Amino acid sequence: MRYIAIFSFLIAIFSTTSIKAEESTPCPKDAICSHGLSIFGTPDYPVNFPHFAYVNPQAPKDGDIKLSSIGSFDSLNSFILKGVPADGISSIYDSLLHQSKDEPFAAYGLLAQRVILAKDRSWVQFELRPEAHWHDKTPITAHDVVFTFNVLRTKGHPFYRTYYNDVSSVEAINNQTVKFSFSTNTNRELPLVLGQMKILSKAWYTSHDFTKTSLTPQMGSGPYKIDALDAGKWIRYTRVDDYWAKDLPVNKGQYNFNSITYDYYRDGNVAFEAFKAGEFDFRMENISKNWATGYNFPALKDGRIVKEEIYHQIPTGMQGFVMNSRLSKFSNPNVRKALGYAFDFEWTNKQLFYNAYTRTESYFSNSDYAHTRQIGEGERALLKPFRNQLPAEVFTTKYNAPKTSGSGNDRTNLRIAKKLLQEAGWKITNGELIHSESGEKMTFEFLLASPSFERVVGPFIMNLKKLGINATMRTVDSAQYIKRTEEFDFDIIVSSFGQSNSPGNEQKNYWHSSTANQKGSRNLAGISHPAIDSLVDAVTNAKTRKDLTTATRALDRVLCYGYYVIPNWHVRSFRISYNSQLKHPELLPKYDLGFMGWWIDKANNTPENK
Repeated sequence: MRYIAIFSFLIAIFSTTSIKAEESTPCPKDAICSHGLSIFGTPDYPVNFPHFAYVNPQAPKDGDIKLSSIGSFDSLNSFILKGVPADGISSIYDSLLHQSKDEPFAAYGLLAQRVILAKDRSWVQFELRPEAHWHDKTPITAHDVVFTFNVLRTKGHPFYRTYYNDVSSVEAINNQTVKFSFSTNTNRELPLVLGQMKILSKAWYTSHDFTKTSLTPQMGSGPYKIDALDAGKWIRYTRVDDYWAKDLPVNKGQYNFNSITYDYYRDGNVAFEAFKAGEFDFRMENISKNWATGYNFPALKDGRIVKEEIYHQIPTGMQGFVMNSRLSKFSNPNVRKALGYAFDFEWTNKQLFYNAYTRTESYFSNSDYAHTRQIGEGERALLKPFRNQLPAEVFTTKYNAPKTSGSGNDRTNLRIAKKLLQEAGWKITNGELIHSESGEKMTFEFLLASPSFERVVGPFIMNLKKLGINATMRTVDSAQYIKRTEEFDFDIIVSSFGQSNSPGNEQKNYWHSSTANQKGSRNLAGISHPAIDSLVDAVTNAKTRKDLTTATRALDRVLCYGYYVIPNWHVRSFRISYNSQLKHPELLPKYDLGFMGWWIDKANNTPENK
């Protein structure tokens, strides 16, 4: 769930017209039965579809691949707050549903062969496939699902308590059917949220403590299992040859590598040098300087490495300098706004990034959910109750990040920043910015997880110095960075808030006051505002795509004008390089790289045969 990334990430809005009932088994009169559920309208893939369009069902299952990770790991338990889990660990588990990567949001049965949704949306049932089993060949039952839900919500990462808050009860109807009842029927994404849940073995955890970090391989049911590891250095997963679900439509053409090894490196610079030396096989490039000037090494020139840019339609979300508003020095919006005027993006983009990036000016950038120049009447109606608690600009003007000439010495913006700081009670005395009432000096630290950001923060600090601010930066290893951010032990960090094609439940974890002081939440800025709470609820409870768009745009406006983040930048493509034996389908999904649909072709080692 740590990005989950990413992620992740993963929302659905249901409609009674979006679900095509299976004809093989009678469907209850008070429910709708489904083979697949979609965010908008009818799912693209019908009952009994052969495979996803973005995979190669004839892809060979062969070869071993090495990937890179940064930092270290000390746990194989990714479901609790403690420890740093190993990368790739989710591949050992199956979920109830499997997400399609070429639809805004749709999911199809994996462990569940059918979903039964109450017409009034007060409950949902998942019917499990009778052939589903764990790696030890014991069957997966509804009791495993019940155990998983309960242990995640009571003992798991705090994220789960927020994510599953609207579930009132769970019960095993029989060995193959599990029922979730809801405390509300307005959270239209909840059945899909439950479908994403990775299912754990109840039997395995009778002899293992779920609450502790551990390097003991867990019982899984997924396409891979843990083969070997050296704690903190590397971990290898091997493909399960007799994987129970390998022939299901959702899995055809995927999970083609015999083994996947993650090698850990101290930082990104070390990892890049290792890649150039052939130590691992695939790299996602997130440093524009490397992309522009660093790929002139022999392996690329002679064709052993392929360099490729793949455009996508994924919402780019928000990356930025996140200020901890729990701290008194960042509690005033004018202070946060002022600091944004000291960051010279135009100079940074030209001098450091080869003009590769676009400035981010929305928390939902690259999507229809980003607020527009003209505020809509629906947005006004949602915002009206909070008019006296919001800046006037929310109702009149689209947010635009401060702009400069790119000279690196923009005095106009620094004068604006100085005025804003004075309005907030801060004045420069003997070259130092001091609060006129408390006497507090404006000092803070940028906490970084990668040395590559030091060249960005350094010039920023120089500009802050002109305002009398004593700012420093500290780069720490990934384990320390994760721990400090989970406990909100920082002044300013660089972080990102990924968005899906259907914002929903995860917004509460990002912005709602109930998560502002919940350790481990993604509410890193410490946001606690009644208008934002109301708008998050409006997003979660939206009944139509129009309602969702309206609520999200209103939320976006308020977040931008709260100045919780100094926006960074984004790019609308995957910048990748990889071993030329790696191949991918000609058609890739719109909303993901689809890496688990790639394969190794040992017979043809030419870059042209992708």
